[in-house]
Amino acid sequence: MLSMVIDSISSFMYSKLLVIMLIGTGVYFTIRTKFPQVRLFRSACKAVMEKPDDEDAVSSFQALMVSTASRVGTGNIVGVSSAICIGGFGAVFWMWVIAIIGSASAFVESTLAQIYKKKGEDGTCYGGPAYYIEAALRCRPLAIAFCIAMIATYAFGFNMLASYNLQSTFASQPFYNAEITPWIIGGILSLVMGWCLLGGGNRIVKVTSTLVPFMGIAYILVSLLVVVLNIGQLPSVMAQIFKEAFDFKAIFAGFAGSAMMQGIRRGLYSNEAGIGSAPNAAASAVVSHPVKQGLVQMLSVFIDTLLLCTATAMMCLVSGVIPAKELQGAPWVQAALHKTLGSFGPYFIMIAMVLFAFTTLLGNCFYCDNLLTYIHKKQPDRKFMTGFRIVSALAVFWGAGMEMTLLWHISDVLMGVMALINIPVILILSNTVVKTLKDYEIQIQQKKNPVFFSKNIDLKQKTDYWNEKN
Repeated sequence: MLSMVIDSISSFMYSKLLVIMLIGTGVYFTIRTKFPQVRLFRSACKAVMEKPDDEDAVSSFQALMVSTASRVGTGNIVGVSSAICIGGFGAVFWMWVIAIIGSASAFVESTLAQIYKKKGEDGTCYGGPAYYIEAALRCRPLAIAFCIAMIATYAFGFNMLASYNLQSTFASQPFYNAEITPWIIGGILSLVMGWCLLGGGNRIVKVTSTLVPFMGIAYILVSLLVVVLNIGQLPSVMAQIFKEAFDFKAIFAGFAGSAMMQGIRRGLYSNEAGIGSAPNAAASAVVSHPVKQGLVQMLSVFIDTLLLCTATAMMCLVSGVIPAKELQGAPWVQAALHKTLGSFGPYFIMIAMVLFAFTTLLGNCFYCDNLLTYIHKKQPDRKFMTGFRIVSALAVFWGAGMEMTLLWHISDVLMGVMALINIPVILILSNTVVKTLKDYEIQIQQKKNPVFFSKNIDLKQKTDYWNEKN
């Protein structure tokens, strides 16, 4: 019963409402900001390398790594596989589309997070959608609703799905028992995660967070190797992607499972553009102008979808292993790598999934700390946080043994709720971003290093930063 209800809600949200909102908003921001994805790409790359005056402050590059780390995870592997196995080759094209136009939404929401960021007692800065909703719209109840939606999405929906995705990579192993093994893996994962969250696993956290960037690079290199070894298949694969992407008769005949729908769903799950998660990381950076961090977060979307998701798609599609619904998720990726690289392939994916999933699980929970602080108006007491983290760890255990389709639908619905709150807000506040972008470009034309003051755009609301005294 629950599964049917959630499936119905998910189908409605992504067959009508969110498709229009995500694509429409992305196109609107792209046109309104005059195609920053192309026009300001060099500026974005330059902004990444800019260092703050205070050596202890969070740099643009560090904020980029935080937001990219939250985006990069099992969705880049399992999500892409599921999209193609259900929706066909054309899903890849629609993932590209949602990334390119969605990057404009990422630019807008991250710029807003910078404008309305708050100053902590220790001198650090923080913020996100909850803060620009309250500051600009003066609607704290809506801000709290967003916080609750994001906590439900990250601490539960995404983490339960990541747990399932991780255990599913072991399905090809001789010891795997579908009735028992998922619960065992989920139990081990939840115990290690709980230990780390409660302060006992600092070394594990440091090791995995160090290894993940190297694994990301290794993953891209392995993907390139597979493509090179099967280079003869690439022209036909690309042709099939574009052919199926524009097969509108097939799309509208079964829209819920179509290439367009699956590409949009899994693209959004992977890059998170417009749903309001990345602004929480964007607000932590110390920059001279809010637009700089907006441009940096635009790059993060490109890294996630146009680089990592494409790597997965091409690696699997050129292998010759035909995508099928029964192979969706890790099995298709493992089968594709096994065909090209032998036994090394499945083991490599298992290692990548363990590292990606573990850091994603921890990152998602730590993401929630700022949100809980906002709701309570102060740092929650130790007992509350301990209870929250135990419940989060139990959700990871539960997710490992749940049904895959249900978990995808739960994540889609929760993520959709975030988007339904955040997108109208950033549309309402888009004038502020357009003015801020104009201020940035005027200074660039004057060959200055852009420095922002709230008076430059006649900002009515008080901010903790961007005053001339700061």
